[in-house]
Amino acid sequence: MSLSELIAGVAADEQTLTVFNPRNDAVERLAAHFRDRNISVQEATTSKGPSNFAVLGTGESFHTAVDVNAVLKDGDDIEPGFERESYVPILDHLDETLFRSYDRKQMLNATREIEDRAWRVGAGELHAGFQTDANLRKQLTSYRQLGRRDDLFVHAYIYPSDSVPTVDEFQLHLARTEEIRHSWFVVYDGNGVDDYKCALVAEENPPGSEFRGFWTYDPSTVDFIVNYLTKTYSIIESDGAGDENAGASNRSGRCSRSPK
Repeated sequence: MSLSELIAGVAADEQTLTVFNPRNDAVERLAAHFRDRNISVQEATTSKGPSNFAVLGTGESFHTAVDVNAVLKDGDDIEPGFERESYVPILDHLDETLFRSYDRKQMLNATREIEDRAWRVGAGELHAGFQTDANLRKQLTSYRQLGRRDDLFVHAYIYPSDSVPTVDEFQLHLARTEEIRHSWFVVYDGNGVDDYKCALVAEENPPGSEFRGFWTYDPSTVDFIVNYLTKTYSIIESDGAGDENAGASNRSGRCSRSPK
């Protein structure tokens, strides 16, 4: 299963947030609040029960209920991302959360959360796809710093051009595949601790457009992504030629840092 197929699978699993006895413009505000998430917002009326509360579910399955006022207490100016405080009860049931239209600024903000978690733990593996070497160059200072962090092993993936940077602090994977060219991903394995695992996976299609993808805190999904990247891009192509069949190698993608 490719990264694109993984995104499609998450997109197919839409959840529904039903607002019962909504007040004022609660439904419209919630729809705007979760506009980039894989949630449809609808309203319902009951003769009994409180007003302005919402129920999250998938099909006939109930996940959680939450007071609408608690979700919207911080106003509508919150950009969807990794901010969890204002609606933790909902996000706790959205281990794999789709976004449909993130620009590069939003993608970078979400990426920083995962990088920060990896930095704070200071161990494990961080895998990041930059699409091009030009994008990597913009983040070289940060990734060199991450690569020097204690027992944190950093892997960066790019579709190479003629100006591939030279790095010693982390492992650079070069691959001339459409997947690497069009995918933005940041995956942290939590150093084996499930509570620390997280990932962001997105694709830009067509080039120059916004990004569509998902983030996840689900340990099994994070493990799958790490294993996929390790097996598919374990061969390091020093000349930038890449190999669509790089997954034929079973060599581990976890590499020691180059000597400093």
